Amino acid sequence: MGATKISDYRDQLFKGSQTELEKRLGQSCTLYIGNLSFYTREYQIHELFSKCGDVRRVIMGLDRFKKTPCGFCFVEYYTREEAENAMRYINGTRLDDRVIRTDYDAGFEEGRQYGRGKTGGQVRDEFRKDYDPGRGGYGKMFGNMETI
Repeated sequence: MGATKISDYRDQLFKGSQTELEKRLGQSCTLYIGNLSFYTREYQIHELFSKCGDVRRVIMGLDRFKKTPCGFCFVEYYTREEAENAMRYINGTRLDDRVIRTDYDAGFEEGRQYGRGKTGGQVRDEFRKDYDPGRGGYGKMFGNMETI
């Protein structure tokens, strides 16, 4: 099988050059997992991603202030081949009734487990105008607390 496509995503806080980022993405054993439910737990991620290889560790994305899950995580494998299998077979599948997204990541660094939004979670959730029962919570920037 051919190699899976390198990510189009660019981490705004990556300090290296574009060439260095592309090199790291091309060798990475780390995946970014997005669109998770706020209720998905680490053991569920580990169980699902273990189907593609030996998981080295799972780093759950946390609200910077509340330290609660905020809808993303990082999964590290021991080999690139295992990460490629996860990209190939898990991207776009359902977990906790959410279609999850996987993408190569240049490598986890301490601090990246925290949401970058102003309110501590993910930026994309702050601009959501609706309640998402599958993901959990309301859009925060709009203060949407009206009844459902």
